[in-house]
Amino acid sequence: MSDASRRWALRLCLAAGFTTLIDQSVLNVAIPSIRSSLDAGPHEVQWILAGYSFAFGLALVPGGRLGDAHGRRGYFLAGFALFTLTSVVAGTAQHGWVVAAARIVQGLGAGMVNPQVLGLIQDEFRGAERARALGAYATTGGVAATIGPVVGGALIGVAGPDWGWRLIALINVPFGVATLILAARYLPRRLPVRRRTPLDVPGLILLGALTLCVLLPVTLSGGVPVAVWVAVGAALLAGLVTWERWYARTGRAPVLHPALVRSRAFVCGSLVAMFNFGAVLAMSLVIVLHLQEAAGESPLAAALTTLPSAVAFGLTSAVSWRALARLGPRLLRYSTALGAASALATLACAVWVPDRHLWFAFAITQLAFGISGGLTVSPNQALTLRHAPAEVAGLAAGFLQVVQRISAAVSLAVVSGLALAAPITGYRHATASGLVFCTVLLVGSLIAAFGVRVGLSRSAAHSVPL
Repeated sequence: MSDASRRWALRLCLAAGFTTLIDQSVLNVAIPSIRSSLDAGPHEVQWILAGYSFAFGLALVPGGRLGDAHGRRGYFLAGFALFTLTSVVAGTAQHGWVVAAARIVQGLGAGMVNPQVLGLIQDEFRGAERARALGAYATTGGVAATIGPVVGGALIGVAGPDWGWRLIALINVPFGVATLILAARYLPRRLPVRRRTPLDVPGLILLGALTLCVLLPVTLSGGVPVAVWVAVGAALLAGLVTWERWYARTGRAPVLHPALVRSRAFVCGSLVAMFNFGAVLAMSLVIVLHLQEAAGESPLAAALTTLPSAVAFGLTSAVSWRALARLGPRLLRYSTALGAASALATLACAVWVPDRHLWFAFAITQLAFGISGGLTVSPNQALTLRHAPAEVAGLAAGFLQVVQRISAAVSLAVVSGLALAAPITGYRHATASGLVFCTVLLVGSLIAAFGVRVGLSRSAAHSVPL
């Protein structure tokens, strides 16, 4: 493959990654508009927010395996076409449940595309070029997540609430069509050597059912006691662990490989990523909903509160590799501590700062939160994957994305449920409850970061020096 073709492939990979990753956060600011335009109920709204991440996470592993076996180009095109088509369905829907269903199918398409993006980078680049390409992808994803609310707020500000949220859903379409045309022209056509890559279907089903056991109690009104959900979840977890151990002993690759569970550094790094990713999306949702529905800010003004976070994330991501080289795993302890502190500061602002000054207060705390994220995301990914056993390195990268997407689905369902109950519980109480949830996640990320340090010292003999 020529240098020009490889550059085109990387541009397409980054474009696809940006488009599918921004789609998660861009709708946050549009939720009040969707509710009023479609008269969507609370549970429909929760699935509009959470369904995308849920389906995205579950599609990652089979999407990666199928691309490995049959070539990445076809699955890239099919997944992106599905993503683009369902954007049209969501943007033209007349009922909330149609938007929710379209978002779930969109998530499946995005989950099929992203493993091909990572696989193409691995296939076409080597050494320092590969490191730069993967770094560009990680930074692109982080920036997409943080600027999404600003893009959504701007569209609603220009087009109004009734048409603005539809433009947010439809904005993917022209970019999607252009990307598909260019991908059909420039993505490599060669196929890898065909090999048998069995999918761990029972493992995927058990993992999906376990996630639903967390999501359904949050998105359904009563009916089944919480104790029943806990019992069913415990049984599914035991079944998943038992099945995965047996599946690994047969020589096949399970969704959750026992070798990954035995690596303490990998487990702790995965927890850092999981807690941090869910908290980022959930906190953004809590802030923009409170500023719109309680403080009376416009969607654009509410979204601009997250802009300092986006700018800080982009700038600190660029220097995070130097900080990692200097500080090693200690960087995660400092960055996650800053994240937890900024969440506590945001909570304090929500409780005590008057609504007329809340925009400025949130902007300051989000600046600190963006610095924390920029120093956490890429360094944690590098440290975590460095401690994955070599025989399951590809599976480890996929699983790291899976747990982040599941965390996003659960976190968005929880905080949106709290926010939608605000007319009953009071806006300040609902916002404070959502921010307490985010703070707990970030404290969990901080605790897990200390585990990365312990795991590093215990597994140093099997790692590569920084």
